[in-house]
Amino acid sequence: MSGNASLIPELEDVIQNGSQDKRAETLKRIASLFVDDAARFNEEHVRLFDDVLSRLVSEIETKARAELSERLAPVANAPVGLMRHLAEDDDISVAGPVLTQSVRLKELDLVAIAKTKGQAHLFAIAGRDGIGEAVTDVLVRRGDPEVVRNVAGNQSAKLSDGGFTALVKRAEGDGVLAEKVGSRPDIPPHLFRDLLVQATAVVQQRLLASSKPETQNEIRRVLDKVSKEFEQTAPRRDYSKAQRAVIALHQAGKLGETELADFAKDRKYEETVAAISVLCGVPIDVADRLMSGDRPDPVLILCKASGYGWATARAIVMSRPNVKAMSTQALDAAYSNFEKLAPATAQRVVRFWQVADPDAAA
Repeated sequence: MSGNASLIPELEDVIQNGSQDKRAETLKRIASLFVDDAARFNEEHVRLFDDVLSRLVSEIETKARAELSERLAPVANAPVGLMRHLAEDDDISVAGPVLTQSVRLKELDLVAIAKTKGQAHLFAIAGRDGIGEAVTDVLVRRGDPEVVRNVAGNQSAKLSDGGFTALVKRAEGDGVLAEKVGSRPDIPPHLFRDLLVQATAVVQQRLLASSKPETQNEIRRVLDKVSKEFEQTAPRRDYSKAQRAVIALHQAGKLGETELADFAKDRKYEETVAAISVLCGVPIDVADRLMSGDRPDPVLILCKASGYGWATARAIVMSRPNVKAMSTQALDAAYSNFEKLAPATAQRVVRFWQVADPDAAA
């Protein structure tokens, strides 16, 4: 510690009379002294460095504080007071490394920062290893979409029942969040069911494709139950005339994507459904169910599996009788889902629909 003691007189002079550059230079020398021998220091030694560094840190510019934060954040026995001071800095370039890495911050420190700081600070905290329920409750309540997605995707984060409930509620209309929440092994079963029920078909099938076999069985069971509940009130149409006309076109080699899109643009709903049934190889009752839902996702899946373009998918989505109008935002979201959907995933889902009875269609 003799090296550290020799710096004290210089420190006093620098604090009282030194320029910012001189203060930053002195801070860097003391920080280097600490980091180089950190493993040998006991808590008494660390407290001395804490006092010295904390006195200097408020007297230097942001860039130097950020460099100090980057250097000390990974150190297991970094000065506690200094770490809190840096973590509370309004500039995320200074606070970020400490918030994401430093083990010297306690849960109470993180809760206090999460309650008072901005979204960048919350995002950094959300990615920490092993954050507890008291912290995640605040993050889920105050965080913007990016923060809550980061929380949900952090498998080491602990979530309370209330936190999970809030996440499931916020996942309605946010497919990315729904996938992250649904992929957590610790989600309560009743909330997993609620998540599946409200999720779009695209999200449901992504969860199905990425989940473990035992989870896949649970997803299929829930979707089957929901489908049967819907079946009790789903209206039925007479497609016999449309089917005869569409089958005749198909046998004559005159049925393809162009004809399907024309049916949809001309608002010939029965012919559109019948053409989908023939071209995609799904039973007419299943095609009816898929087209009559509120969400456009089944149409996106069918078109992607068949290699059709967005123009065709859009025309079919807009042809559904229960769709009076779709906002630009809703269409943009549908287009985004269509582009993200992999053909192989869509084809896997369609194969399920091709062999399913109407009650099993998702």
